[in-house]
Amino acid sequence: MTFGRLAALPRARLAILPTPLEEAPGLSAALGGPRILVKREDLTGFALGGSKVRKLEMILGDAQAQHADTLVVSGDLQSNLCRLVAAAAASLGMHAVLVLGGEADESREVQGNLLLDGLAGAEIRYFTGDFREGHARSLAVAEELRRVGRRPYVVPLGGSGPLGASGYLEAASELQSQLAAAGVDDASLIVPVGSCGTMAGLLLGRRVLDLRLRVIGMSVSRPAQYVRDRVAALVSETAALLALDLAVPADEVIVHDEWIGPGFGILGDEGRDALHFAARRGGLFLDPVYNAKAFAGLCGLVRRGTFTARDTVVFMHSGGMPALFAYAKELAAAPVGGD
Repeated sequence: MTFGRLAALPRARLAILPTPLEEAPGLSAALGGPRILVKREDLTGFALGGSKVRKLEMILGDAQAQHADTLVVSGDLQSNLCRLVAAAAASLGMHAVLVLGGEADESREVQGNLLLDGLAGAEIRYFTGDFREGHARSLAVAEELRRVGRRPYVVPLGGSGPLGASGYLEAASELQSQLAAAGVDDASLIVPVGSCGTMAGLLLGRRVLDLRLRVIGMSVSRPAQYVRDRVAALVSETAALLALDLAVPADEVIVHDEWIGPGFGILGDEGRDALHFAARRGGLFLDPVYNAKAFAGLCGLVRRGTFTARDTVVFMHSGGMPALFAYAKELAAAPVGGD
């Protein structure tokens, strides 16, 4: 199956693909509900992996085609994207400038992704405020670099423009083959949603392949209606990039926002319980920012009766494991529930 112009787009090969689709019998038994499979996007390989690797293959292919020598990207202090951009720049012989939301604080414990950013040699610039304001600051940094003769390339927030989303069409094709091999012809896919590119790419791939897979987004930061509108727009933009005459209306995008918790990057009780539950009952380690909240949503839907023993549910593990270590003190100090 071809996806329009996808094969013609420049690409920087980084990922180890396809990622596995694994049975999770311990989690299925512990929940007393559906057959659960895990799509292991945490195993994309490059620089400790994660879903952003597929996106960066397309984005960095474009950066190389434009002869960029510097990658500029923004995010929070534990940004998975920033860690991967730092490593990719080192691998491709480029410079990386990370624009991170947070105070420059010499007393801060350098842990998780922030530690890896430094090890990869990235230049880090801090700013005070919401990390989502960082993209505008990245554009200003890029202009500054142009004035001194550099050739910067600004990576979209979350890596989730049309190029980034296009990286997830092939993931839909992988799932088609893997589900067929597992004897599954109808399933639901739970996806953590932040900047919306992963879900948009999967929905577009599902539509092209006519795949019997309900894609269900679990928002980790924004209201459901915002996510629906943004995903629908990204599907249209990505389809246009690939010369595909397809669209997904916003009212057909399935999103839950009940498990966001206190806010982005803040682990509430339900997310914390889900993180412990997945580790203790399934041997599956989840990151606190994305997957713990998405898995809390999966558990919540099982308890509501949305999924029963007759159903198959695929949980997309999007990676982000280095950030787990930055939450060590919080996790160790908190009581364990939901076991």
